[in-house]
Amino acid sequence: MILIEKTEIMGWEAAIRGMRNPMNSWAKSDTEFSCGEIPEVGESDLDLMSRLAKAGTEHRKYLRMLAVYVDLTAPLYWWKEFDTYKVGTVANSCSTMHKIHAKEFTLEDFSCEHLKEPYLSGLQATVAQLNAAREAFLASKDKEDWWQMIQLLPTSYNQKRTVMLNYEVLANIYRSRKNHKLDEWRKVCAWIENLPCAALITG
Repeated sequence: MILIEKTEIMGWEAAIRGMRNPMNSWAKSDTEFSCGEIPEVGESDLDLMSRLAKAGTEHRKYLRMLAVYVDLTAPLYWWKEFDTYKVGTVANSCSTMHKIHAKEFTLEDFSCEHLKEPYLSGLQATVAQLNAAREAFLASKDKEDWWQMIQLLPTSYNQKRTVMLNYEVLANIYRSRKNHKLDEWRKVCAWIENLPCAALITG
C-alpha cells in the first residue's frame, strides 16, 4: 500500500533561466510565469529542456532545480528501499520513536493487502501483542514495555513522510523501479508519469 498526496512542484522559472545561462539564450525563452503556478512551458523552452534531458546528467542540471514536495504513506519495507535515493532528497517522518504508543494499533496501520491465511491471522496476533505492550507502557511508562513495541513492529507498518525530491532524482527512480515487483514502486512510477512535463523524467 502507498498513499501519495499533496504534490507541489517549484522552481520552474529559476530552472529555465538557469538552463539558458550557458549559451546566454534568455531572449529565446517563451514560457510565461504566474506567481505560484506551474507554467505552460513554451515550445522553445521545452525543446531545449528535452534535448538537454536526453544529453545526460551533466547537461540536464536544470532537472535538479525542479523541486517536488509530496506526502507519502508507505510500509517500512518500502521506505528501506526508498532510502537508496537519499542524494538530493529531504524527508520529515512521523516519529515511530516518540509516537508509536499514541494510538491503538489496527490492521489498517499495516500494508497487508496480499496476506492470506494463516499469515493474516499471524499479523492479527502481532497487532494484539503490540496493543498489549502499548497498554503496559501507558500504565507503567517503563522503557522495557516500550522496547516490546519497537522490536516487535513488523516492516509492513505504514509510516507517513513529507518528502522533498527533484526531477533528476525522480528520473533515477523511474529508470530503476518502473518494472519492480513491489506494487508501491509501480504506483510511484505511475504518479511520476502524470507530473508536469513528465517526459523529461521518463524519456
